[in-house]
Amino acid sequence: MTDPDPEALRAAAARGDSDAVDQLIELAAERGDAAELRQWAAGGSPDAADLLVELATEREDHDELRRLALGGDTTAAEVLAELESD
Repeated sequence: MTDPDPEALRAAAARGDSDAVDQLIELAAERGDAAELRQWAAGGSPDAADLLVELATEREDHDELRRLALGGDTTAAEVLAELESD
């Protein structure tokens, strides 16, 4: 199986292909690309937001978790509270 072509996926996503969007989000998560996950999350993707929280948690990135929590992400708020209580 060949790796997906990110440019082809971006073009498909721009045309509204939700499968391409899902693949791009997954690829960003695999690369640990918080900036791209932020963009997808800001665009309304709950999957990207969840993966961004997961990535920030793995990295113990309190600033990112705080930013997400202030934006209304309850999972990020819970994780941040847990990390700061340790």
